[in-house]
Amino acid sequence: MPDLKPKDIGKYWKNIADTFTDGLLIMDTMGRFIAANRAAEKLTGYTEKELLSRDCRILNCTDCRIIGEGPGEKWCMLFSKGIVREKKCLITHKNRRTVHIIKSGTVLRDPRGEIIGAVETIRDISQIVRQQREIRTLRQAFQLDEGYYGIIGKSQVMQNLFGLIENLAYSDAPVMITGESGTGKELAALAIHDTGPRRGNPFIRVNCAALNENLLESELFGHVKGAFTGANKDRVGRFEAAHEGSIFLDEIGDMPLPLQVKLLRVLEEKEIERVGEHKPIPVDVRIISATNRNLEELVRQGKFREDLYFRINVFPLRCPSLAERREDIPALVRHFIRQNSKQSGKKIVGVTPEAMERLTTYSWPGNVRELRNAIDYAFVLCPGGAIGIEHLPATISAKQNREAYGFYKTANHEEEKARLLEALRHNGWNQSKTARQLGVSRVTVWKRMKKHGIKRPD
Repeated sequence: MPDLKPKDIGKYWKNIADTFTDGLLIMDTMGRFIAANRAAEKLTGYTEKELLSRDCRILNCTDCRIIGEGPGEKWCMLFSKGIVREKKCLITHKNRRTVHIIKSGTVLRDPRGEIIGAVETIRDISQIVRQQREIRTLRQAFQLDEGYYGIIGKSQVMQNLFGLIENLAYSDAPVMITGESGTGKELAALAIHDTGPRRGNPFIRVNCAALNENLLESELFGHVKGAFTGANKDRVGRFEAAHEGSIFLDEIGDMPLPLQVKLLRVLEEKEIERVGEHKPIPVDVRIISATNRNLEELVRQGKFREDLYFRINVFPLRCPSLAERREDIPALVRHFIRQNSKQSGKKIVGVTPEAMERLTTYSWPGNVRELRNAIDYAFVLCPGGAIGIEHLPATISAKQNREAYGFYKTANHEEEKARLLEALRHNGWNQSKTARQLGVSRVTVWKRMKKHGIKRPD
């Protein structure tokens, strides 16, 4: 019986490919399937005959960027990149269900180096994803670790929030996180990143309110040497740094209008230009935004672009205030006590029942951030044992301040503005005194003045 020769292997490639446990797909330069093994048929639900001459868009892969303007590099990003390694994404099965896969691919070239097609391998990881979700659910239910990706809470509103994060984890849709200051919007953004296929890749945060227009543009998109005074060398922007990861645009409501136009271009064309350069740079970034401002009102006022608002608000996510989830306060207090004990070495075992009563009935206009600061404050005053009322900040322990907080917290838009104006006038427009009277931080007073368009009289 004659032996199999290397030159004959091509005759039997189909038999060989059908032994693979991973799916194998071969396409021409227009993305049309020309071969598929049995594993690919099972994974996609389509027979090889059904796939032949159909293009790859039939699988609706979430990682593919189809250009569709011609063959090769004009068809999709795989042909321009040349290779893709271990990308986690979703495809749509013939019966319309979603399948989690890991995909690798490379272009095929003839002896002259010309691209003649591409080959991809796909592996089903749906079972692994389900197991990971079950583990997260167990941790979430029994608090086996420090909460849900660092977010502490067992209340129903928080369970709803965690469920929403899980639902959008494997989507690349832009997310808009809203909520009052101190509710943990950045933690929610990080949880969205860490639960999805981009985890392990960069998570880059930018505070849009912290810089002026020129500095923010350079921060977001980078610049080249000589682009402006002080630009002594090329600088990579945050979008480039976040490539294949996520970028978190905090306080996006404060972004200047000219930069909103450029951000809209990034969303639509998935490319940026460095300041001082006109060379487009492709970026693959998931955009997560956050604000404590009313963007719809800013749109009506002409301070925020309506087209950008609809592009970034594809999936809205709201972080509840601490007042909406008071049952989580004891768990949060224990969490912050554990953190401070590790850092300071103090033997603080908890809080007295009287102190816990004050903590759970207080209205928390500063939300979780204010609670954390209150425990930090108490750690300084408490020598050991249990934290008592006398160790809490005066704004929490003083009854009259709690009542002022309650009014400030529950007031509607016009009542809040009237209350703030009254307090400012009473305190001679001194923002620090006004903050103490209302039981909020000076920054909160400043933000509320900005929100209501209140300006100090000359």
